[in-house]
Amino acid sequence: MSSTESVGGTEHTGSTAGGNTARTVVNGGISFWYAQQGLPAPREPLPSDAAADVVIVGGGFTGLWTAYYLKKAAPFLRITVLEQKFCGYGASGRNGGWLYNGIAGRDRHARVHGHEAAVRLQRAMNETVAEVVRVAEEECVDADIHQGGVLEVACTPAQLARLKAFHEAELSFGEKDRELYGARETAERVRVADAVGSTWTPHGARLNPVKLVQGLARAVEALGVTIHESTPVTEIRPKHAVTPYGTVRAPYVLRCTEGFTASLRGQRRTWLPMNSSMIATEPLTPEQWASVGWEGRETLGDMAHAYMYAQRTADGRIALGGRGVPYRFGSRTDNDGRTQPATIEALRELLFRLFPQLTGVEVAHAWSGVLGVPRDWCATVTLDRSTGLGWAGGYVGSGVAATNLAARTLCDLIQQDSGQSGATELTALPWVGHKVRKWEPEPLRWIGVHGMYATYRAADRRERGTQAAQSSRLARIADRVAGR
Repeated sequence: MSSTESVGGTEHTGSTAGGNTARTVVNGGISFWYAQQGLPAPREPLPSDAAADVVIVGGGFTGLWTAYYLKKAAPFLRITVLEQKFCGYGASGRNGGWLYNGIAGRDRHARVHGHEAAVRLQRAMNETVAEVVRVAEEECVDADIHQGGVLEVACTPAQLARLKAFHEAELSFGEKDRELYGARETAERVRVADAVGSTWTPHGARLNPVKLVQGLARAVEALGVTIHESTPVTEIRPKHAVTPYGTVRAPYVLRCTEGFTASLRGQRRTWLPMNSSMIATEPLTPEQWASVGWEGRETLGDMAHAYMYAQRTADGRIALGGRGVPYRFGSRTDNDGRTQPATIEALRELLFRLFPQLTGVEVAHAWSGVLGVPRDWCATVTLDRSTGLGWAGGYVGSGVAATNLAARTLCDLIQQDSGQSGATELTALPWVGHKVRKWEPEPLRWIGVHGMYATYRAADRRERGTQAAQSSRLARIADRVAGR
């Protein structure tokens, strides 16, 4: 059996039975990407009251992309970005580096607005992957981008049934270049244990999110956007963004705070800060990579109910994530990415279940972050023309690409509202102006979220144990609790 103890910023994990040497895991420190890249030099906080044409609250991908496209479209605009820590401190600097075409809530939008509206949204997301790559190249941002697509695998009969249904659904939404593979073709790409099938889309890429977000921040500043870091916004109201150092007044105030939205006054139950955790291994040897394959460097996911996501990093590691402890009572967020030892061990076990040929490979880093989850699991972009307040988010984990589409949509909405342009294809997408009810008060949401993920994990265990071709009834119960 293994024993684990926490020591400062590390977790020392060893085997008391097998005599293996102890491993030291760097725990937190924001994320592995920052351990590689280093923390950015701090920008000055807001010195006092100020005025702008647009003030953006949040210096992650949504806020920075919005500033970028607005300044490109209207160079005369005075744009100020306010960030509570530093640009990329939140999910933008902690995610799995999946630039892909997923969009939260597409099926619901199809039910409400019609299938063709959802097809337009999906087409826009497919194009967004290429748009992010284009801008990174144009702005000379080297973010270790590799366009290998997205491979999602099935490892049980129930997962295979879901995978085939998912594949057919994606085709129905216009993704005609998606491919379905059997066990042999899957193994030719990545040798995942027990994989019986997979589906692949070219609309995806692996990247280093910190390199992208820091490069984007530099590009935005070069365009003339003002960024103030170490400046927490405590309240947003029409034409005002309030901070401890002063208030920025602007006709448009945009909330781009994703998983940290609950910290704003009046927003406690708007989006739930869902926790996601990751590990990164030590660099694998050439022999170990030969045993795994993965030469296409696809981003890798699975069809489990408790979803897994992974990538082959530019320096030859596996970075792998999952939900861990999904939610902290009262919508609290973590402390600089520190992760519970039990979560680290669970992710390590998942890694070795997927790749038993790597058993014994050391885990070098673990970290966590929060993503924004609306009550109906639908991402949204909104501009209230009566107040000038706007927001975008609720990406439910698919934000590396969706933030770019959301930002371009916010840009078009502001251009339309200010009379600089008319309606566009983006302003007509079905996620624009989407409304959703708030989450339940505590302790109901804590009980509900923890119960939901415990049920999903139980459903995965049951499916692995029974090898039934149908999804576990437990997962359907969890779906009803989730409101999906």
